[in-house]
Amino acid sequence: MTQRERVVLARRRGARQVRTRTEVVEQTELGAALIGGLIRAQLGLALRISLVVVIGFGCLPLLFAVDPVANATVAGVRLPWLILGALAFPALYAVGHLYTRLAQRNEDDFARVVSAD
Repeated sequence: MTQRERVVLARRRGARQVRTRTEVVEQTELGAALIGGLIRAQLGLALRISLVVVIGFGCLPLLFAVDPVANATVAGVRLPWLILGALAFPALYAVGHLYTRLAQRNEDDFARVVSAD
């Protein structure tokens, strides 16, 4: 009876395996670069979303300054009040939901990179 032999894929000798999770935990240069990349991605996302909100709500006074819009009424309510009262909050909720989804995607990408040992 012959004995079974276990075949294992050969590992390259002298090649350094990158253990990204360990690098992050031990706060090495690579770990700091990875965390810095996550921070930059989250900051960039926050600034872009903030810019969209500021431009969107910053244009409302210009819209309200236009005479037909400022004097228009819908169901007895002036249009500027209707826009501010009924459309602003759902818009902010939608932007917040979008931000949360995209921030979570950034964190998932980071976790995928770190766990790819």
